[in-house]
Amino acid sequence: MRGTRVRDARAAAARWVAREAASAANFAGAYLTGSAAWADPDAVLPPTSDVDVAVVVTDPAPPPKLGKVPWEGVLVEVTYVSWDGLASADDVLASCHLAGAFRTDTVIADPTGRLARLQAAVAAGFAERRWVRLRCEDAERRITGGLAALDPRRPFHDQVTAWLFPAGVTTHVLLAAGLRNPTVRLRYPAVRELLRAYRRTDVYEELLGLLGCAHLTRERVTAHLAAMTRAFDAAAAAARTPFPFSADVTEAARPVAVDGGADLVARGLHREAVFWIAATYARCLKILAADAPGETSHLAGFADLASDLGAGSPDDLRHRASEVTAYLPRLRAVAEEIMDANPEIRDGGSAPGG
Repeated sequence: MRGTRVRDARAAAARWVAREAASAANFAGAYLTGSAAWADPDAVLPPTSDVDVAVVVTDPAPPPKLGKVPWEGVLVEVTYVSWDGLASADDVLASCHLAGAFRTDTVIADPTGRLARLQAAVAAGFAERRWVRLRCEDAERRITGGLAALDPRRPFHDQVTAWLFPAGVTTHVLLAAGLRNPTVRLRYPAVRELLRAYRRTDVYEELLGLLGCAHLTRERVTAHLAAMTRAFDAAAAAARTPFPFSADVTEAARPVAVDGGADLVARGLHREAVFWIAATYARCLKILAADAPGETSHLAGFADLASDLGAGSPDDLRHRASEVTAYLPRLRAVAEEIMDANPEIRDGGSAPGG
């Protein structure tokens, strides 16, 4: 992937769709999503990035995520989306995780023309305040809904995941308010950039505090990355049971999951690397528990990481979850502040419809 321009990587992804997906009976189109949809076409795609493609299908329930596919020197990540999930422009505009893919023309296959019509309607309303606010509210619901799933009866790695991802969605509330990409792995570097632009680095430190990593040193994060890497290699070798995240723990995904963290640490963004280190570590333990239950040597490293985050026990996790919930009114106020200060956000406009 090194040296590939974003526009060339997008073109390669489009060729994958034409070759591998378009002939299926349930195929209804495809579009780019994720960071490749937002990036400058002339920029060089980092070797730690993939190209996210959503393949639209006619099935009421989409097939499982295909995952990362090496193709023409590019790592293409393929997810399936049902037309039912793109029911109308209003539904997409109100979705924190769908709307951004249609902000610009990201359609790479459209046999019926329906995707083009949807994209045009979403692009027209994307920056309207009411839709921006609805997307912020959608992200906030993901926080409260996710934290409600925290269950002390589940394996500890699952409990950490149930707290970690909602805590991380605090970044998405603000990224939505700033009309920025609600990226997954790089959410903390992205919100850091946003809050620096609005001179609210105080808020950024608070978000890192909610994650429990504001105090962590580069040396400590490097040690956690090394422990996670060992677990990753063991899990990738052992994996047999399919999970929704299985594609993120494979040899093909190693440049993103492992090298991507190392790149952040090398750039001085060690605290920003913690979210994906912890998320990947928890996923690795889930795979090992299913497919190599005798492999317990990685548990201690995960326990050390959770402890460093102030989340070393079920009681700690409940406390950390309550801190996130208590922060939501402030988060909402900062989102409104960003919307008020953003010159791209406009009032008015009629509903774009379906």
